Amino acid sequence: MALWRAYQRALAAHPWKVQVLTADLPLGRCPDNTCVPCTGSLMGLGDIISQQLVERRGLQEHQTGRTLTMVSMGCGFVGPVVGGWYKVLDRFIPGTTKVDALKKMVLDQGAFAPCFLGCFLPLVGVLNGMSAQDNWAKLQRDYPDALVTNYYLWPAVQLANFYLVPLHYRLAVVQCVAVVWNSYLSWKAHQL
Repeated sequence: MALWRAYQRALAAHPWKVQVLTADLPLGRCPDNTCVPCTGSLMGLGDIISQQLVERRGLQEHQTGRTLTMVSMGCGFVGPVVGGWYKVLDRFIPGTTKVDALKKMVLDQGAFAPCFLGCFLPLVGVLNGMSAQDNWAKLQRDYPDALVTNYYLWPAVQLANFYLVPLHYRLAVVQCVAVVWNSYLSWKAHQL
């Protein structure tokens, strides 16, 4: 508990420094001191977990290029898009009541999540050099399962996040849960 309070004090006093040290590289600032994080390190960690614990590749068979692709996706797509989405969502629905949290979760999961996955999966395919035809076939095969799996995890997380967690901690909460989610996404995106 003392460690958590120290983290809170440090984040309030030095948000940029603390977020850099905790792997959140700010790409932009809001007036309310929230940051758009670069989630590259967490996407990379998710891929490492996927390759080593889920797929059991072993260090000799680890695909470093795949991990770097996921790091690139985190820095260039996931971090800016998700961080920007949270800013838009908080401006569109500014409150923190139970009803506001429910509205945010419904909008997040009903509008953002399907679009995000529909962009993420083919973008990984492009970065992996898939042809347009193969990428389209893979999207048709994997998208429904990825979206359903998303709905098993994220609505409850986001409802709690939007209701219980102050704005400047929301990305940290999501990033902790995202390590598991990123492992799944990496596995799903790289299945043949």
